[in-house]
Amino acid sequence: MASSATAQAYSYTRPSGLDGGLLGLSTSGGTTSTGPRAHPHFFSGVLTQAAPAAAALIALADVARTRYHQPRPTGFRDPVFTCNGDRLRMESFSACGGVYARLDVLEPALDGDVLERGTTNVDVNGPLREALARVGGSDPLHLAVGADEMAVTTVDGAVVEKKVPLPERWLRGFAEVQVITAGFDPRAGLKGPDAVRFLRSLPARSRGALWAVPAGRTLRPSSRPAPGAVCLAGADRLRTMLPLLRFARALRVYGPPVTAGSAPVSSVWELELPGMRYFLTLSPEVSRGFSGEGAVLDALATDEAAGDTDLIGALLSFEPRVDPGLLAERSGLPLDRTKAALTQLGTSGRVGFDTAEAAFFHRELPYDAARVAALNPRLRSARALVEDGAVRFTGSDAAVVTTDGGDREVRFEGDRATCTCPWWFDHRGERGPCKHVLAATIVRRDGEAVAALDAEAAR
Repeated sequence: MASSATAQAYSYTRPSGLDGGLLGLSTSGGTTSTGPRAHPHFFSGVLTQAAPAAAALIALADVARTRYHQPRPTGFRDPVFTCNGDRLRMESFSACGGVYARLDVLEPALDGDVLERGTTNVDVNGPLREALARVGGSDPLHLAVGADEMAVTTVDGAVVEKKVPLPERWLRGFAEVQVITAGFDPRAGLKGPDAVRFLRSLPARSRGALWAVPAGRTLRPSSRPAPGAVCLAGADRLRTMLPLLRFARALRVYGPPVTAGSAPVSSVWELELPGMRYFLTLSPEVSRGFSGEGAVLDALATDEAAGDTDLIGALLSFEPRVDPGLLAERSGLPLDRTKAALTQLGTSGRVGFDTAEAAFFHRELPYDAARVAALNPRLRSARALVEDGAVRFTGSDAAVVTTDGGDREVRFEGDRATCTCPWWFDHRGERGPCKHVLAATIVRRDGEAVAALDAEAAR
């Protein structure tokens, strides 16, 4: 089924460009630590590592305009930019929604003034990409992210308007990938020369899943999973790393635990560059975008943490590394509820997850966060079933959900739930809960909440 899209309107005071050694990235809307801004001004200074920064920006832009599944030409989608104070972050998704890319420019590669913290979109265009491709040598590159509006407004006050269709799956993917990768652990680390040899040895075209198995100082590609291995679904989806290999200092790989019988899973590939990190997160299959993984559904299906989420969200101020312990202390919430609130903030795009530091970071996507939940078709269907009274519990851990396709039996077994529907039979919970499990979960949680209130009232 084709995914619908909503036009995202960008308004820039001028196109981003590279002129006389000054890289000017124009901003369009966003949230800062002092509130919303039409054209926020975040940074003015020098990129001390010009060549790797320019090459990594090109790589990020190339991911955004590429469809790895069923390739066809696409336009530029402007990356999300966040200034976290000690680092600058840029995020994007492939046009097919199966590859998430992020570039973190760290403090050692920056020499200048942080003027504000916050999140925005930055303009990326064809001429800028061509200019970045000509950057070389060791000369520093002056960087301005946003600028004083008096300095950049044209004589007639005109602005550059861009309208880009953003598919629903693209928006949902931003939330999904943060929740998925928060459960990953480091699996392998290769030094620069070993990283170069491994990445250059990968097949140019591989649509199926390979598994990268740690073998001494390197990784060995295998057609079968094994404990400690990392899934590499579509090795060609790492190709934007190849032009960066001349700068590579290390390659680190992250993923969930796997066994000899594991199905393909997502993975994170981090290339360490001088003063920066370039990440690619791959979906379990080339044909699968992150929007369909369903990792956020359990969090979105309940309102029980809504109050905690509002409280924790109000305490965030674009930190590069969110400390749950400190947030728990400041909020007065227990640590487990603080962590649950951070997970729910991830479902609405208000925090990202950095596998390199195993920590959330604060950012506010420059899109309507409420749309993330509203756009999820399984969640919409589950809530419709609840409203129609289609869920009937036959025991404390069993329910029947009546649908047009017949009755579906849902069973809860600890933290796991099963269903008799075709979706669950096909995916066995690997792509999140089906709509019947979600509907039963909502009713079950609502019932537990009512019972708790009744018990409190009876005291």
